[in-house]
Amino acid sequence: MRQVVRAHERQTAGTGLFRLRIVRPGRGLAEAGDDAFGPLARIDHAALGAGALVRMHEHRDDEILSYVWRGSLVHADSAGHRVTVSARRLMLMNAGCGVRHEESVPDDPVEMLQIVIRPREAGLAPRVQFHEPPAPAPRDGTWRLLAGPEGRGAPLVVRQEVSVLDAHPAPGTALAALPAGHDVFVYVLDGVVAGEGLYLAKGDGIRLTGEPLPPLHAEVPSVLVAFLVDREAAATRAGTLSGP
Repeated sequence: MRQVVRAHERQTAGTGLFRLRIVRPGRGLAEAGDDAFGPLARIDHAALGAGALVRMHEHRDDEILSYVWRGSLVHADSAGHRVTVSARRLMLMNAGCGVRHEESVPDDPVEMLQIVIRPREAGLAPRVQFHEPPAPAPRDGTWRLLAGPEGRGAPLVVRQEVSVLDAHPAPGTALAALPAGHDVFVYVLDGVVAGEGLYLAKGDGIRLTGEPLPPLHAEVPSVLVAFLVDREAAATRAGTLSGP
């Protein structure tokens, strides 16, 4: 089954220098009363203006991937990190039993995804990871593996059966097929992709259960993020952001 989730269906939050649209990837599935797509709980498409500051606060029992596409933000945390996060450096907080952090935007505005995944269990050891993807990103429609379960060779490790990939196709380029055997959610962070009667623009997503990603091509320079999910995987609902 394929289902399109349109940008206008998203919940909005925040004002001023901090605004976001909350994507509920499981919304509309009869078995997903909390709008999660298995352990993929939510995706926040955020815009932070220059000068924005999200003061020190705590997260627990969430796996939170910060995918910054435009601009850069400064992350500081209770583990002693003070790191600039950007398209050249991604961050994954395995919050576990607790991580405190703050984020600030000293210079140019930021556009990013904050991806919230439920770990397999509560109370795991906290960890903060960083990854610097090779630059520039391939423009040939191939998918880059960014994050995934332990032992799968992903640069960032998620303590759950969820893998995160991205693609940056040039205009006219066909998207490569995704690995089989998973349910899939694909989000259009920027641009337009089309094919087989589908037209997906910025902020749209497509949910695929039991069928592969259809042939799609980019009509303009585009950025897409894909999630391969085992919806039956055991997951805690104790998270700060991903809980009930």
